[in-house]
Amino acid sequence: MPTLLLALAPLVLTSVPASAAGHGNKALAPDPVVFVHGWNSDGSTWRTMAGRFRSDGWPAGRLDQWTYDATQSNATTAARLADEIDRVLAATGAAKVDVVTHSMGGLSSRHYLKKLGGAAKVDAWVSLAGPNHGTETARWCGGAPCVEMRPGSAFLNALNAGDETPGSPRYATWRSPCDMIISPKDSVAVTGAVNHTTACLGHSELLSDQTVYEAVRKHLR
Repeated sequence: MPTLLLALAPLVLTSVPASAAGHGNKALAPDPVVFVHGWNSDGSTWRTMAGRFRSDGWPAGRLDQWTYDATQSNATTAARLADEIDRVLAATGAAKVDVVTHSMGGLSSRHYLKKLGGAAKVDAWVSLAGPNHGTETARWCGGAPCVEMRPGSAFLNALNAGDETPGSPRYATWRSPCDMIISPKDSVAVTGAVNHTTACLGHSELLSDQTVYEAVRKHLR
């Protein structure tokens, strides 16, 4: 019997660490990041930021530069986003995603979090230059999403009624004092989020600024 136990001991000792190592690697994997662009844009707008995430260790398969039809209602986009996030979770095996948005992308993603049960599937949410309480410049364009971005719209009133940061996600926003697209500037800030003000950056410069990226990366971690 002692001889048999000695023979089995190496198998026990080697099999347990191998299993533990597998769990450790899974735990170290970062949440997938789903990037949500703004009006009149597409997933390529995230090229610089996604490249920095890859350089800092995020696997390419966990960086989703999603493209959607930005001419449709933000409520419709939110439903499409729900499908996309479910697809990413299934493909990666992750429990939750991080959502990083620019401009109008903040609105559809917030609708998803608040109205479609998305808060249970999102770990961290980021809004860069988002018209979270509307922007006067949306009066210059037409179509459903532009109407929804106007201050006082029915869509925004419903989105901002009650809790602006529902559930357990960690919410954060970044706004620039030099952003000529978001008016008023304080529209970006969301009650209950960690709200940041950047250096003097243009509306789209928040996507490529190194300091903003580093702050976003820290928030996701």
